Order: sequence, then structure tokens, then C-alpha cells
Amino acid sequence: MKILITGVHGFVGSNLVKALSKEHTIYGLDIISPMKDGVRFTFSWDFLDKPDEIPEVDAIIHLAGKAHDTKNKTVSDVYFKVNTSLTQKIYDYFLKSKAKKFIFFSTAKAAADKVDGVLTEDVVPSPVGPYGESKIAAEKYIQEHLVADKQVYILRPCMIHGPGNKGNLNLLYGVVKKGIPWPLGAFENRRTFTSIGNLCFVINGLLTKDVPTGIYNMGDDEALSTNELIEEICKSLGKKAHIWKLPKGLMNSVAKVGGALHLPLDSERLRKLTENYISSNAKIKKALGVEKMPVDAREGLKVTLESFR
Repeated sequence: MKILITGVHGFVGSNLVKALSKEHTIYGLDIISPMKDGVRFTFSWDFLDKPDEIPEVDAIIHLAGKAHDTKNKTVSDVYFKVNTSLTQKIYDYFLKSKAKKFIFFSTAKAAADKVDGVLTEDVVPSPVGPYGESKIAAEKYIQEHLVADKQVYILRPCMIHGPGNKGNLNLLYGVVKKGIPWPLGAFENRRTFTSIGNLCFVINGLLTKDVPTGIYNMGDDEALSTNELIEEICKSLGKKAHIWKLPKGLMNSVAKVGGALHLPLDSERLRKLTENYISSNAKIKKALGVEKMPVDAREGLKVTLESFR
């Protein structure tokens, strides 16, 4: 197949190129266009205004977007300009092209900021903040412009990790590496993560199989607690895990004081670090005809942590 990947030089894009370029011809669309192994050529976004210069492809994978800014310093307009308007632009190009498949990377946060129980695709979306809101706006535009002769997939992955990842997992790794004890051991939570190996497996399946158009959650089979995550990081470092189970009431009080004094740990960050966020991947597995994802959650995490070293 001939595949056009937007945001091809990013973390997910780079891993997809490695996974797909052996059997497929890859073109890129990005704000930067250096030479990249496995990519025939990378076009700038300006080329969408002169489509005759971009080769016809069989599928488009839309990765480009503004990632969630956990420090909340990004102006909300930026999210909508990138995550919504840019998606509309590339999707309109897809509709006019001969490409038959379009894969849009949305986010689990477009569906729900908090999860009670297990998140499924049937949930009524209730994003909180411009990141999730801009993604759900892009989803709605796509769904309002579906056509019968093209297959369109909206993916809602939970936190993606793998070699080249530069997100919250790196920050947590750095804290544990310094030997700083984890003080939130009393909070037993479980979260779904998405290893890049499983993500590449799903993308290959969507490209090569006859999967119905639709919205699909994306995540590993097993949900992990933050305490288990800390233990895995310590194993990768050859260190003993220092997990302190300080009283929840004490830590909630510390977080309230932290918010008042603008310290790193405030009530909102405490919630994010200790909440449950479990997402079901049953729908995508059924669509692909598999019972299990190929990469175990802990094995995928080991690969990521090994790359940090």
C-alpha cells in the first residue's frame, strides 16, 4: 500500500514508519521535512493546497496534533487551530482523493476526563478542557462527513508509550531514578496504557483487513496501578522500590496546601495521579478477530523503560 502519515516525524509517527515501511510505501506530511529512513518524501502542509503534487495513496493516517499540555500553559485557541481545523483540512483532502482508508488519532480524553467503571465506545462524550474538546470537535466533523465507499476509523488511545516517548512517563522515571520515595502508595488505582507495539499491530490490522468504519478505544489488555508502574521502573533501574503508604487524608491535606502555595502537588494533580482510568479494547479486538493483544502490558512497559536508559 501507499500510505500518507501526518506528523510522521513525531513519536508515534516514527514508530509507525519502522513498523510499516518494510511492506508499504510511506509518505509524510509534517511541519518539518528532513530525510527520514523509511519515508519516501515528506511534504509540508502547504502542499494540500496543490494536491496534484502529492502522490495518490491508499490510506491516510492522521497523527498531527497539539498534545495535552499538563502544565496548562497552552492557549485554548491553539488546540482548536491544530486539533480541529487541521483535521478538517486533511479529512477534506482525503474525501477528494482516491484513498480508501482514513485513520484519525483522537484520544480517550475526548470521551471522558474521569471514568467510573470501564470506558467503552458507547459513552456519551464529556471532555473537560480544550484538549479533549478540540479532539471531539474533530471527531464530530469526521462523523458528519462519512461516505459509503471509504472506511474511516477514529481511535481513542489511552496514554501511548514506547521508544522515543517524551511524556509524563519520562517525568515519573526521572523522579524514581533519583531515589525519591513514592508517597501515594495508599491510593490503589488502575489505569490503561497503550504500548506502541500494540498500537502498530492495530494500525496494520486496520490497513490490511476489512474493518467496519467506527470509533475504537485503544489500549493494552491489562490495566496497571501506579504502584505497579513504580515497581516496574525500579526493576528496570535495578533499584528497590520505595513506596510509602501515607494516610490518604494526610496527602489530601498536603495537596490542598500545595494548591494554595502553587507547589507541584495540588489537589488536581493528586487526582490525576491516583484516579482509575480503565478503557475497554474489546471492540477493536473483535473487529480484528483476535482474543489478545500481541504485547503484554508489562512487557511493553519494559521495552519503553529500557529505551529511557
